[in-house]
Amino acid sequence: APTLLGARSFDRAMARKWVEAVFGRCSLCGRCSLNCTTGIHLATIFRAARSALAEMGLVPSDLQSVVATSLESGNNMGITKQDWIETVEWIEEELQTAVGDPGARIPVDKAGAKILFTVNPREPKFFPLTLQASATVFHAAKEDWTVASEGWDLTNYGLFTGDSVQAGAIAENLWRSMQRLGCRVLIIGECGHGYAAARWEAPEWLRREPGFEVRSFLELMEDYFRDRRLRVDPDRHPDPVTLHDPCNLVRHGGVSEPQRAILRRTVRRFVEMIPNRAENFCCGGGGGQLAMARFQAKRIQAGGVKAEQIRRSGAKTVVAPCHNCIDQLMELNREYKLGVSIKTVAEMVADALVFDPPVGR
Repeated sequence: APTLLGARSFDRAMARKWVEAVFGRCSLCGRCSLNCTTGIHLATIFRAARSALAEMGLVPSDLQSVVATSLESGNNMGITKQDWIETVEWIEEELQTAVGDPGARIPVDKAGAKILFTVNPREPKFFPLTLQASATVFHAAKEDWTVASEGWDLTNYGLFTGDSVQAGAIAENLWRSMQRLGCRVLIIGECGHGYAAARWEAPEWLRREPGFEVRSFLELMEDYFRDRRLRVDPDRHPDPVTLHDPCNLVRHGGVSEPQRAILRRTVRRFVEMIPNRAENFCCGGGGGQLAMARFQAKRIQAGGVKAEQIRRSGAKTVVAPCHNCIDQLMELNREYKLGVSIKTVAEMVADALVFDPPVGR
């Protein structure tokens, strides 16, 4: 009987305790499911609890505001179309200087391009060199690609609030861009939850198949290496490098090997954290934790496990193919005095690229 197990009525007071439990104490990382003796996918259960709270209007306001901004402006930071395009144009100029080719481009709204590349708004807002690195990889691979002037944000915080209707509306932005431009492959930049939302969840939310291929940028970069479209010099990364496995990308998304294959080609000494892949520990920044200020102390404390993993690896650089993870790792780097640099996979590749000399020289 429920009473014998300590069950209590689900009233308003209990609902508020749920908020603390499923938003404040859980990052939806799913690692607990690996140890569940009955095989329950516990992250799904906790997201269902978040969905119930969303119906009651109990999503933490700062997390919900990120979703609201996405629905209103098309991206979670409210970047205007003009600011986005101007930023892309500026990064294109930087790209041309960096690769020594005035013909290098970051195409915008190129109809019929094979690939539509999507971006985390933190890149144009705070980390433009990350977007430049991705563009450098595309340029070196001579790819037929584009970004969209609208519907370019790969993030979807509806995955974290538990509101599948709003999550589906955000996912629809990317689908519309694909249809408008007639691209064949939607490439999700380095973002754990962005990949999980677009690749696995969006068809469920929207109740239909996308009609195009959805892939991670990591998978595409691995293809470039296999097809010998990229040449790199690993001596440009002589210090030990380790890899963080974002939960949504690896444990939930199934993409664990491309990033490793890339790093083994790109750096001189690649060392694994222990444990790794699906067994790797969450950094503490997932599940929308970074957006919820009231849980910051818990987030940093929980990240102590990841900080110790990094310290034990002996690495000088931590590669993390996810911006939420990068933001959390940067805080852990300061808090736990790790003394490491934190990079995306694309940044590591771009820094190691070897270009053929221009024709005529």
